[in-house]
Amino acid sequence: MKDKLLKKIKTGLLVLALILAIISVFFIPQVRDFLAEIENKTFDVRQSILANYKKPNQDIVILAIDDASYEHIISEYGAWPMPRDFWAHIAEKIEKQNPKAIVFDLLFVQNFKAYGNSDSALVNTVKSNDNIYLSMNFDNQNPEVRKPINLPSTLETNITGNRKFLENAEDVKYTNVRPLLNGILYGTKNIGFINVPRNMDGVTRNYYPLFNYKNKFYKHLTFKVGLDLLHLDDKNIEIKGKNIILSNGKKIPLDEKGMATLNWYGGAMTYNYVPLWEVDKAIKNKDGAFLKNTFKNKIVYIGTSATSLSDIKSTPLSKRVPGVETHATFLNNILDDNFINKTGPYIDLIIAFILVILTGLVIVRSKSVPKAAGLSVGIIALYTLLTIFVMYFFNIWIGIVLPVTMVILTITVSYAVKYIITSRDYEHTYKLAVTDGLTDMYNHRYFQEQMKLNIEHSKRYGSPFSLIMVDIDFFKKFNDKYGHQSGDAVLRQVAQTIKKNIRSTDIPCRYGGEEMSVILTNTKKEEAIVVAQKICEAVRIKEFELATGDWAHVTISVGVAVMPDNSETTEGLIEYADKCLYIAKENGRNQVVSSI
Repeated sequence: MKDKLLKKIKTGLLVLALILAIISVFFIPQVRDFLAEIENKTFDVRQSILANYKKPNQDIVILAIDDASYEHIISEYGAWPMPRDFWAHIAEKIEKQNPKAIVFDLLFVQNFKAYGNSDSALVNTVKSNDNIYLSMNFDNQNPEVRKPINLPSTLETNITGNRKFLENAEDVKYTNVRPLLNGILYGTKNIGFINVPRNMDGVTRNYYPLFNYKNKFYKHLTFKVGLDLLHLDDKNIEIKGKNIILSNGKKIPLDEKGMATLNWYGGAMTYNYVPLWEVDKAIKNKDGAFLKNTFKNKIVYIGTSATSLSDIKSTPLSKRVPGVETHATFLNNILDDNFINKTGPYIDLIIAFILVILTGLVIVRSKSVPKAAGLSVGIIALYTLLTIFVMYFFNIWIGIVLPVTMVILTITVSYAVKYIITSRDYEHTYKLAVTDGLTDMYNHRYFQEQMKLNIEHSKRYGSPFSLIMVDIDFFKKFNDKYGHQSGDAVLRQVAQTIKKNIRSTDIPCRYGGEEMSVILTNTKKEEAIVVAQKICEAVRIKEFELATGDWAHVTISVGVAVMPDNSETTEGLIEYADKCLYIAKENGRNQVVSSI
């Protein structure tokens, strides 16, 4: 029982050591990045499952410049982009329906002098309505191409608490900006920035709520809209740890790069889409009922979805989603307090260790390999389901890749170690079964097996092999004189001498008592005689240490038999070698005899 326990402990420690060695590989940047990409894919799968159980905000409406609307614009107005008074007119008609907000996901970045006073029409509309929001974007354009401007203080956000976290987040820093029309830039505070990050695989899973420009902080357009709709303080933002703390006590968890991870409600066309051409037509036809039903008390995002206008993103649920819809998803997260909180690498590592220990216990305690494998797969399946439930009920993204990889490695390493230990145990047990305990030579049973095999091989391939029988001269008298312990010591040393003077392919055995034998594979009679004489001489000149501490000499007599010359059976060869041995003893001992 104690030996079994020690064996299990030894196996467990060996498995743990190998796993720890493997874990060190995970800290290689390339490996870590590769695993992170796979982890992102598991997030996408979980989101695609959970999206079936989420309801997008029905108050969000997207006024889309889709492919049909783009053709309508070209046909009706002759050019894209449209003059600014067109958008002023659209905004004014929507305003009459009392929407909660009108959010332009369009950049009005330069004067359209060719259209006369169209710019001023848009500026006046924006100034006249405090629920119209405009967008800008940051970039890192060379300052020699575009000189970075100072933004109005009304757009700045005061960061309190852990400000250094955002100051150290390199990805939120930008060195340049594309300015809006001056009349808008200095005429309203309802301006935000629409930069959207992408992961390494090009998929948008996260959003920047805040940006760092010239060591000052500015809000994302949708973050600004969300705060206003919730009537929260949008001027002062507290950072606690890695969380944005809103004035209502809610928080937006950020990752180490300053990004918020979105909870996705669906792929493309998740929100209510209204094509621009239908709205333009309704305005021209004075279809007030349509406009009222479409926009009353709604949050209206105006943006492009036409493929030709190149604002298409990949998201966890779809490869082709209009950028304006990703903004809507960000807003939906803010309104629902529904952001994903991703656990850090150390939490994933702790979970991995727990699963590894659990899997290890299952493997160690299970005698059946299929049962252990089934339970281990069950652990993986249950853990995967757990991560889905935790994401659904608690909005927590627990890592799958690292824990599951560790479990699979544990299974693989455990059975590899088990196989190695079992093989070694088998070899050890087999060695004990075929080895003589005193001389460390093969025992009589193994001798008989090898004789049979060598005879069959000789008959099949016509190759010879030889057998030599060895007997220590006057061994009974030696034992009577020096004692059996000294006799055993001499037996051991004679056996070692024999083993040192034969090839590794030859088979030394203890035949019985003081008699030993050697099967010389693929050996003719002349070669066997040379080996036998070599052994005889080596024993004769060696001085053997006795159990008493004294030293003594012994000699041996050797008989030689050859297959097929002397016999073709085990019994015949042993009998012939014994007869030669008897003749050697009769003729004075300490010699080799090969002929009767």
